Amino acid sequence: MFISVKELRVEQREFDEHFRPGAIDLGPDIRQTATLDASGRAELVEEHRGGRQGTIADVRLVGQLATRIELTCARCLEPVARSLERSFDLLYRPTGVDRRGDEVAIHEADTEIGYYSGDGIQVEDALREQVLLAVPVKAVCREDCKGLCPHCGRNLNQETCDCAAPVLDERWSALKDLKDKLQS
Repeated sequence: MFISVKELRVEQREFDEHFRPGAIDLGPDIRQTATLDASGRAELVEEHRGGRQGTIADVRLVGQLATRIELTCARCLEPVARSLERSFDLLYRPTGVDRRGDEVAIHEADTEIGYYSGDGIQVEDALREQVLLAVPVKAVCREDCKGLCPHCGRNLNQETCDCAAPVLDERWSALKDLKDKLQS
């Protein structure tokens, strides 16, 4: 769905969109397993800067999304299902209006602004960004997940293995002795 700045100059635009799994590319590590439901509104926020810059047409996108995704467990590589629900309040500014000649420090508020080029915003791009921000960095199937055996690769949640105990590297023995002293 494309939201045109030209249309927003007339009136704000409501949206209620439903994207089937695979309609929005979330990358190779995330699989959408349910419809992505998104609703909200887009409105034009005119920022008056004065001088040569005049008025800037910022687009504010406010709404919420909900879907289900599947990730891979960071320990055992089994699928992990997660529900995502997220509200968003985003501000997009035309590309290049904040361009300055020299390097300058930015303020925290500047990090909350996205940029658009052309005549408007593609809602799917904003939703993709919001889903990716809601995904945990490392997902685990359960808190006590034992992971994979580092030697044979068996899933230790499902079976045990007969691998020999790990051989200790003697270069770490001084640190092991210090750890033992601190624990006793």
